[in-house]
Amino acid sequence: MTHDFGLDRRTFIAAAAGATILPTMAVSSTIQQVPVADQPPSNPISIAEWSLHRAIFADELTNLDFPIVTRQVYGLSGCEYVSIFFKGREREPAYLADLVQRSRDAGVRNLLIMVDREGALGDADGAKRRIAVLNHVKWLEAATALGCHSIRVNAASSGTYEEQQKRSADGLSQLSQLAQPYGLNVIVENHGGLSSNGAWLAGVMELVAQPNCGTLPDFGNFRLQGDEWYDRYKGVAELMPYARAVSAKSQQFNAEGIEVQTDFSKMMSIVRAAGYNGYIGIEWEGGDPSEKEGILLTKQLLLDNGCTAPSTYPGNVLG
Repeated sequence: MTHDFGLDRRTFIAAAAGATILPTMAVSSTIQQVPVADQPPSNPISIAEWSLHRAIFADELTNLDFPIVTRQVYGLSGCEYVSIFFKGREREPAYLADLVQRSRDAGVRNLLIMVDREGALGDADGAKRRIAVLNHVKWLEAATALGCHSIRVNAASSGTYEEQQKRSADGLSQLSQLAQPYGLNVIVENHGGLSSNGAWLAGVMELVAQPNCGTLPDFGNFRLQGDEWYDRYKGVAELMPYARAVSAKSQQFNAEGIEVQTDFSKMMSIVRAAGYNGYIGIEWEGGDPSEKEGILLTKQLLLDNGCTAPSTYPGNVLG
């Protein structure tokens, strides 16, 4: 079945074809970041690329289409990329330049890259932990090229509660130090295991104690193991003091368009009580309804809870 985005792939290609590709540039910390005309308003809405993973895996959509879809299909202004969808091209200057130009032409802001499959930053083996840290450097370079503010990483580890805290804090400290010259944040998502324990991850942040290391609280990722879950509202509250981004995970809607696993009103109250005014990223992960419907239902829930999104296509807002 063809995925319905409201635009077919030919339209995406035609829209992108008119873009002028930027000159080839070296991927390094000296790359000029994408300028942003204005400070984003309180809690604007972005979209995590994982929301579209079924379409991308089915080759109905590519990473290069993502900025166009974000603005023209969903009327949103922020993109949160996923590392695996770069398909090994994250160190190709021309590819990154193309993605930057498409973002500018679409009038969207590139916010972060969610990085997976680069090794455990809390590995029990110090040498392997260092390798995992160094594996993330290419993503610091790519995020700089795209004008992002952060890379999102995982805090996977093994051992006792305290051992995992110390090991993860060590890996994150090393990576955060490497990220400083790039002007980037290293942010950790609650993403399974002890990282889905809000108190544990908050403790890791206290051990790292670096200004560019923070969290990305996800509304739904609080499964510790098997059927054991951490309280999601408690977890988000514990992680919000360190938040540099927020992921509004949605998985199931009822007939009234309400997410049945998470009380969005309660979650947004927690987010706002922490004084956070950055982007809220839609991350639709359910199987029914479709990706498009799930994303739009999640967007409506966020709008109903005081978030903002442009109602019309405003052209190039990045200058």
